[in-house]
Amino acid sequence: MANKLYPKTKKQLLQAGIDLSAVNVRAILVDAGAYSYDDAHDFLDDIPSGARIAVSGNLSNKAFGDDGSFDSDDPTFTGVSGASIEAIVLYVHTGTDSTSRLIMYQDTGVTGLPLTPDGSDLQITVDAAGWFVL
Repeated sequence: MANKLYPKTKKQLLQAGIDLSAVNVRAILVDAGAYSYDDAHDFLDDIPSGARIAVSGNLSNKAFGDDGSFDSDDPTFTGVSGASIEAIVLYVHTGTDSTSRLIMYQDTGVTGLPLTPDGSDLQITVDAAGWFVL
């Protein structure tokens, strides 16, 4: 699988339906052995809870480039343990899995992935170009 924006999110972004500067955007470390990306997936409840290894807090210092890029500070995940991690998913956190919109799936070009967590804190380094470009 290559890095992708979820298609339904792209549509919402183009229709000005999601203001990423105003919503709570979080990152999830994902076990790709327990979850496979699908273009039809749209909300967090499409990712099995067993595939969600760790979740960040709200991404801080979200920024938007003139090239259509979305960036933030590097997220930190506290006390990460569990299955191996091969991917990262960004999503809009609403507090309810069935309404928390999936934004992006990333499994290539992430420094340090794949990895097997050992209970320590992890910080994921966001690419210098940002999380993604529309």
